[in-house]
Amino acid sequence: QVHLVESGGGSVQTGESLRLSCVVSGSIYNRPSMGWFRRPPGKEPEGVAGIYRYGITTYYADSVSGRFNISQDNAENTVYLQMNSLRPDDTAMYYCAADLANLVKPGTLYPYDFGYWGQGTQVTVAS
Repeated sequence: QVHLVESGGGSVQTGESLRLSCVVSGSIYNRPSMGWFRRPPGKEPEGVAGIYRYGITTYYADSVSGRFNISQDNAENTVYLQMNSLRPDDTAMYYCAADLANLVKPGTLYPYDFGYWGQGTQVTVAS
């Protein structure tokens, strides 16, 4: 069994920063690709950032490129999403996801490729 637990969400003002964390625990036998997704209120989920198996390749959605940074600490089995220059349209529930089946192709963020998901952490950005 694999568990993902996100933390670090909160309410901030426009221009401020937050760092989300996602701790992965359980029976992990390889280095999974990891992704951050978000679901804004009343909208479809969207991929935000991905880091692929060995952490060499990362990907960002155009809406967050240059403002967000995804990283991982393999020793701690933790993936981070540093979010800077936050805007009201970043308001969403943020989820981390893991691909342990090696389905994800670097540079892509299709939700159906990720088999394990966390419960989400809310980010609210006030104008």
